[in-house]
Amino acid sequence: MTLPRLDDTERHTASEPGKVLSAATLPLYLGGFLGPFGTMVVISIYPELRETFGASTQAVNWAFSGYMIPLAILLTVSGTIGERLGRRRVTQWTFVIYAIASFLCVIAPNLGLFLTARVLQGAANAFITPLLIAGLTEVTAPARLGRAIGVYSSFQAAGGALAPFAGGLAATIDWRLAFVAVGVVSLLLATRPPAGEPRPASSAPPIRPLLTRRMATLWTAAFTAAAGPVGLAVVVGLYLRDELAVGSSTAGLVLLIGGAGAAVMGPTWGRLLDAWGPRRAVVTSLSAAIALAAPLGLIVEPIAFAFAWMVVAGIVGFVVVNLQHLAAVAVPENRGGALSSVLAFRFMGHAIGPLIWVPIFAISPSWTFAAAAGIGLITLVAMIAATTPTDQQAARYSTDAR
Repeated sequence: MTLPRLDDTERHTASEPGKVLSAATLPLYLGGFLGPFGTMVVISIYPELRETFGASTQAVNWAFSGYMIPLAILLTVSGTIGERLGRRRVTQWTFVIYAIASFLCVIAPNLGLFLTARVLQGAANAFITPLLIAGLTEVTAPARLGRAIGVYSSFQAAGGALAPFAGGLAATIDWRLAFVAVGVVSLLLATRPPAGEPRPASSAPPIRPLLTRRMATLWTAAFTAAAGPVGLAVVVGLYLRDELAVGSSTAGLVLLIGGAGAAVMGPTWGRLLDAWGPRRAVVTSLSAAIALAAPLGLIVEPIAFAFAWMVVAGIVGFVVVNLQHLAAVAVPENRGGALSSVLAFRFMGHAIGPLIWVPIFAISPSWTFAAAAGIGLITLVAMIAATTPTDQQAARYSTDAR
């Protein structure tokens, strides 16, 4: 497998309308797939990890938690670091380190080294999405940026949805094969980093534009979306197992279908974003997500619930596309920093959401869905505020129009 080469001419034409999929963007999309895939691949192989390392479920669970903690912490600064040291160089080294960590997972003789490798993977993953989306923004025409980010989000959703299935499939032979595949793909992607040279002190990516009211609204939106409607998969899993009494394989299939729905719809959401503009896309996506997610806990037939969740998951994907688009254009002089800080708040929301909803679920599953969906109202207000042009942006748009 080889990735397409990109010369200066292709770099220029990649920014023309219609070049959403090109030699410049394909490696970025594949990187978007790899991050969630590497995150979720351990979910379905806990029994094999317990057997291999003679460990408890609680100990093995650190293969996921130990990955997420450094990821969330480093996301607060990873984008700015990448822009300062050079998007190309940092992304290249990120994929090399991710590959090394993946191969360490393969050869780990004990759980301690395996978990150390997972921590290293998580730390590296913090630099992937913010720098890849920043690179995508640079090689895509503004009129097509929504569609490009929609395609990127599709690859992300596909990676997260397919990872548990692929991990389980690999485990039928040897669970280590999943990490071999991740390592090989990482090395290939290291040969195709996005453009972006180091920025010395005089042109270093600024921190001050990140500390604005606009960014605060995006942080709020990211946190509440992930703690609410975007993070409903945990509640869905509990509802399937505890209330609808379906088996683990069936529950996994329903979650996979939901992820597949988001992946399939990504390009469509991107096209609608380009056609409608950010504000209409935000209002439509969040209003639909809130309205359709709130009554999920009233559905008592597994097949009907699976269909309803597929629809909700697809629309939730529209919310994610809008959020990533707003973060990508919020601070042009430090795109990576804006994206990584927004992602940091999103991961915090994913971490805190289950702590809120699981105890409430034990009391009333139906109210849990309604309350989690209702948190989306805060997201809606915050994202509407984030779509209001600043005075500086309004002046720039006026100048461009003249």
